[in-house]
Amino acid sequence: MPLQFINTAFENASPANWHIEDDGKAATVELFYDHERDAPNRAAGHWHLRLEGEPGTAARITLKNFDNVWNGKHGSPISGKTGCFVSTDGTQWRHIPARKTEDNTLEIDVTLDAGQLYLARIEPYRISDLENLLAEICDHPLVEIKTIGNTVEGRELELVRVGREQTPNRVFLRARAHPWETGGSYCVQGLIRSLLRDDADAKRYLETYSVCVLPMACKDGVARGYTRFNVAGMDLNRKWAAPADPRLAPENHALETWFDEMIDSGRPIQLAIDLHNDEGGKLHVSRPEENEGPYLADMDRFERSLTEHTWFTEGRTPLEFRNPGSFGSAMWTRYRVSGCVLELNCNWIAGLNKPPFGKDWERLGEQMRDVFLQYFADATPSLR
Repeated sequence: MPLQFINTAFENASPANWHIEDDGKAATVELFYDHERDAPNRAAGHWHLRLEGEPGTAARITLKNFDNVWNGKHGSPISGKTGCFVSTDGTQWRHIPARKTEDNTLEIDVTLDAGQLYLARIEPYRISDLENLLAEICDHPLVEIKTIGNTVEGRELELVRVGREQTPNRVFLRARAHPWETGGSYCVQGLIRSLLRDDADAKRYLETYSVCVLPMACKDGVARGYTRFNVAGMDLNRKWAAPADPRLAPENHALETWFDEMIDSGRPIQLAIDLHNDEGGKLHVSRPEENEGPYLADMDRFERSLTEHTWFTEGRTPLEFRNPGSFGSAMWTRYRVSGCVLELNCNWIAGLNKPPFGKDWERLGEQMRDVFLQYFADATPSLR
């Protein structure tokens, strides 16, 4: 039989039902939704599968269950621009086209050159990849790795600091609040590695600022192949207007506790960035309800520096945009930290005119070094 099996029993694989046609040349995959607690919301947009069959098999794979719900409204996480990444070994990836159908499915034509083929929405970044990074940097004298809490299922939440503890300025970045969005993981990996190079540029950056990173906020969801919510049904980029429930969202509770500790120690964060993926790719600046002048000035400065020093060209949300309860909004209202959500387009990098690979997001992370340097160099004291 040409196509024999669809494997979903490996790290970060998508939970799904599937059916192979009798001729072994086509298969239908029904992705599982993850659901939000106490809400009708559901999400399925992550796929990571391994096709197994005879070498040389050509097959059409149809992915289903993209009827997502958000705040009672139905919508789709795919579009006519959605493609697919494929790999023979799960390590080296290439991009191929896909077709969105009128009934909101996605068709992908593939060939199993080596008897197996991995399919993924975007280039995967797994817990094992993070563990490899942490092992690589843990003994560096400019690195501190501390556990600030645990996930719902007990996985450790690592907070990585690169730079001196008493540096004049501090930047915080969070990745993987939504499990499928791997762009943030690659971005912080590129940033961390570039800051640890033993060269004059890296030393110059770390004289001005240190970087604190929560590299994988929703670890349980990453392990289980989820799309949006943690395993208790909580969206880690929502309900930030009030303290998190330590039982249902211990990931956010741990981060809040750490923010409070940094403030109490006299080392508050000045700039906080939550890294995401979507099909639009914009800088989301959520306008606060009060004392917005200094915050908007900081975000203008950050946007200018981001556009000047990186390949990011998609721009930002309209000035009137407000998203109460999101990470970016709450950073200012609760902590007086200039925070934002940076969405990275999962389909296309306009500034590079190409689909996004992990190395492209790592390059963005490296370019962020100059973004932060200019951001702090251009800062003027403000009363907050």
